[in-house]
Amino acid sequence: MASKIVTSLIRILFLGVLFVFLFYPDRFHVTFDFPGAPQSDNWYIRLTKTFFWLLIVIEILRIFYYGIVKTKAKGLVANIVTISIPLIITLIFLEIIFMYVPQSHEGVLSKASQIWWEKYWNPVNKLGYHDKEVTGQSGKKQVLVVGDSFAAGHGLENVSERFSDKLEEKLGKSEYTVYNLGVSGADTRDEAKRLEEFPVKPDVIVLQYFPNDIEKVGREKGLSLSGAAPYGDLKGPMATLVKRFYLPNFIYWQLPHTAFSTFEKFVQTAYTDTTVLNAHLRDLSKMVAYKDSTGAKMYAVFIPFLFQLDKSAAYTKPVEDYLRAHGVTVVTLNDGIAKIPEKDRVVGKNDGHGSAILNGLIADRLFDSMKKK
Repeated sequence: MASKIVTSLIRILFLGVLFVFLFYPDRFHVTFDFPGAPQSDNWYIRLTKTFFWLLIVIEILRIFYYGIVKTKAKGLVANIVTISIPLIITLIFLEIIFMYVPQSHEGVLSKASQIWWEKYWNPVNKLGYHDKEVTGQSGKKQVLVVGDSFAAGHGLENVSERFSDKLEEKLGKSEYTVYNLGVSGADTRDEAKRLEEFPVKPDVIVLQYFPNDIEKVGREKGLSLSGAAPYGDLKGPMATLVKRFYLPNFIYWQLPHTAFSTFEKFVQTAYTDTTVLNAHLRDLSKMVAYKDSTGAKMYAVFIPFLFQLDKSAAYTKPVEDYLRAHGVTVVTLNDGIAKIPEKDRVVGKNDGHGSAILNGLIADRLFDSMKKK
């Protein structure tokens, strides 16, 4: 029996080498080349990790059987091992289970959100947008929707739930084509550049605006947002455990981290700082200039902080006023959002992006505004 235990220990030693390459490849300058690497594991990497953990379980059970059960060992050590083994096996199986549990979060920082992204973030066209391929059919009016993750549909499992796709249905696909240029994390400067580079000349431009669109400019002008770095509240071995393993990572992201009040204060300061605001308006002016050069009609839909409606409106009022003064139709949503129960405004408790219900409201408001023209 001792020889069987020794062979299991030798196999575990070899599995330890595989463990290092699977879970700590960066320490040995090993890279896996696939979309999303190195931030996320693709399905094949997760499947390999699953087989790794199952092999570990087999060897642990083999050692337990020949070392404790077969020998009928007794005493304190045997009791501790007998209690510990089921706990270890349970944790391993939970780790395996959570390698396949998708859950959308604010960004794509958590492992669960990376699984969600791989599963639901389709289609992606040749230009890299989460949208259909660009054809530019003649005879149809071309609508370009530009914005950040709210426009792109972060958290929605099907593109048909987005306001851009719902708007296309309402306008009629025989007369209109709506393209979605939404990109997670984009700001106004990015959006203006993408509009200019898009291969289709628009008849209509829809800007989706969110209060954090001023964030990058604020940082450039010296404003800082403390405590916002991912995993910034973790140190030492705990940081490694949470970053590299699925079960602790999932638990970590169910807990609150940076307080919203901290971010709200940053945004409030950005909109009231004339240096920051003027720089932001200069970025907006590029989009307005593109609108003027193409002769397109332009609409701006303002999505507020979904649980701070009035405060959001106060922050972004200078931007609304600027756009109105430059011939842009501003579409506001606050009165409609106020009628939606708070839990139904967002896609989930860990993701504050707009729900399908909210996207339906946006599509309705845009459609009504466009039909008035």
